[in-house]
Amino acid sequence: MNKRLGSTDLHLSPLVLGGNVFGWTADRSASFAVLDAFVAGGGTMIDTADVYSAWVDGHRGGESETMIGEWLKASGRRDDVLIATKVGMLPGDGGEKLAPARIIAACEASLRRLGTDRIDVYYAHQDDDAVPQEEVLAAFGSLIAAGKVRVLGVSNFTGRRLKSAIDVSRGTDLPRVHVLQPEYNLVSRHKFEGELQDYCVQENVAVLPYYGLASGFLTGKYRSTADLGKSVRGGSMADLLAGRGAAVLAAMDEVAAETGATLPQIALAWLIAQPGVAAPVASATSVAQLADLLPAMTLELDRDQLDRLTNAGV
Repeated sequence: MNKRLGSTDLHLSPLVLGGNVFGWTADRSASFAVLDAFVAGGGTMIDTADVYSAWVDGHRGGESETMIGEWLKASGRRDDVLIATKVGMLPGDGGEKLAPARIIAACEASLRRLGTDRIDVYYAHQDDDAVPQEEVLAAFGSLIAAGKVRVLGVSNFTGRRLKSAIDVSRGTDLPRVHVLQPEYNLVSRHKFEGELQDYCVQENVAVLPYYGLASGFLTGKYRSTADLGKSVRGGSMADLLAGRGAAVLAAMDEVAAETGATLPQIALAWLIAQPGVAAPVASATSVAQLADLLPAMTLELDRDQLDRLTNAGV
């Protein structure tokens, strides 16, 4: 079931557990329970970032990494999982964004919070065109050479900047980007499909998309204007509902009737089947939520079902 991560030596399950909720909407007990259940269900990669959850009043960032670190220590499962984290959105020692000194300092801080000696996939969380890419790659390269980082990834990069970064590393001892984490799901496809997706397939860059469930829209929770008041996220769903969202949900309902799968499982299985995608990222605040996601790892939709989902509302 596990897939190779691009051209690296790492292998991962077809679903990555998002850690943005740990230490925020999931407390210690809930976080530990979800992490335990994910590993028990065959999951292998946990995704976090130094900035999670700095947007919460009273938080400074690092809360998610700290929670994961406490779970790693308590469970003894460090060698059973891959840890991915990110730098570039939380300013601190060494500056901000992708300043080389910031990359180094942020990595050390993440390692301390996680209680580990290595980060399996370390992402540049966002691009920083104020710093030459050679300098950014050199900073990541020093961490890889020191054994503190295994694989370099980037998140939220355009196709042009991803290609530039890979071109810069060719024929040098600078590290190559092996992983891309873009926003991508059934109702948000323009940022990835086309040239960026084609390039990732061509260069064997593993794609681990976030917002796989479109912040909950693809669970089917928001089907009418009356539903938009169900949560604080409801207001942001209005545009999706007014656009192709309703048609996508209708197609998903058809596939659900045919397969017996739930809408979250269908949304994630569609992503897993897309060219270049190694595994989508999805988070859960409870074991019950996670239990509804794990079957996506083994759900195989046929070509007709995939095509209907792809073409819905187009």
